[in-house]
Amino acid sequence: MKIREIREMNTEELKKRIDEEERIIVDLRFSHQLKQLTNTAKLGLAKKDIARLKTVLREREMAETSSKTNEGVKA
Repeated sequence: MKIREIREMNTEELKKRIDEEERIIVDLRFSHQLKQLTNTAKLGLAKKDIARLKTVLREREMAETSSKTNEGVKA
C-alpha cells in the first residue's frame, strides 16, 4: 500500500484497515508455523503497512492537538 493511498483515507478507514492488517498478520504467522507460507516476505510487508497506517493516524492526532493548543493561545 502506498503512502499516498493511505493519506487519502479518512480516520475511520485507517482504523479499520489497521484491524484488517493485524488479522492478516495473525493468519500469515499461523500459515508460516504450519509450513504453508511460501512467500515469507508477506509478513514484513504487512508489518510495514501497519506502521505506515499508524504513522498517518498519529500525524493526524498530533495535528489535531496542535491546532487545539494554538486556538487556546490565540483566544
